[in-house]
Amino acid sequence: MVNFRKILYRCRISLTGRPKKSTRELSVQNKVILVTGGAKRLGSAICRRLHARGAKLVVHFRSSNAAAKALQNELNQQRANSVALAQADLLDHKQLSGLIETAVQHFGQLDGLVNNASSFFATPLGECSSEDWNDLIGSNLRAPLFLSQAAAPHLRKQQGCIVNIVDIHTERPLKDYVIYNAAKGGLQSLTRSLAVEMAPEVRVNGVSPGPILWPEAGKWTNEAERQETIAGTLLKRCGEPDDIAKTVSFLIADAPYITGQIIAVDGGRSIHL
Repeated sequence: MVNFRKILYRCRISLTGRPKKSTRELSVQNKVILVTGGAKRLGSAICRRLHARGAKLVVHFRSSNAAAKALQNELNQQRANSVALAQADLLDHKQLSGLIETAVQHFGQLDGLVNNASSFFATPLGECSSEDWNDLIGSNLRAPLFLSQAAAPHLRKQQGCIVNIVDIHTERPLKDYVIYNAAKGGLQSLTRSLAVEMAPEVRVNGVSPGPILWPEAGKWTNEAERQETIAGTLLKRCGEPDDIAKTVSFLIADAPYITGQIIAVDGGRSIHL
């Protein structure tokens, strides 16, 4: 049988002297990446993974001052002056452009934005309030939009990228979480819209976590609820924060031809609900 793959490989060698490489090689080495909500939980795992690959980080936090400083000290001990902190309330529209400018002023450029910060709490129909709406839509949808808009000129200059942390429940809504579902559904659509708007200079993708870290409040504090959720995955186990961090890192550093996509990291739960 003719092995066409070997023939093609030999033709490329004969014409160029080496296998053809991608026209665009990516790396996070010395790239500046802003991670919102980067001080704790998934955010800190993302920061550690990107930092380990050589990135410079701007770690955003709202009230987790102690956790943010501890993470900064930890990472700066590994590589001096590689991590800066930026405090901002993402629900305050006026602070969003300032957060981007803080990142740019500190390191002189911005190569990536990870919209990770998120509010999450139940809002059953009949109990939804305007305050709930402002919090959940503000953190999960409005902030990513206006941060991306403010970052766009800097990211275009650097041929950078955006990664949004979405949720598997955009496809299969979670009962009693009406506003959260709507917010993350909007973020999924926003991810694809931004990919269209910011092409070809900037890639925009999303990561959609399944059961990774249990929420700090709500029904999942009950062990029976946790086991039921785990049973709904095809792999029959929880994921790890680093599973999300690795996927974010992949989209930033190893995926030059991927944009407008949402990658589910959920043990198969989104197709098994």
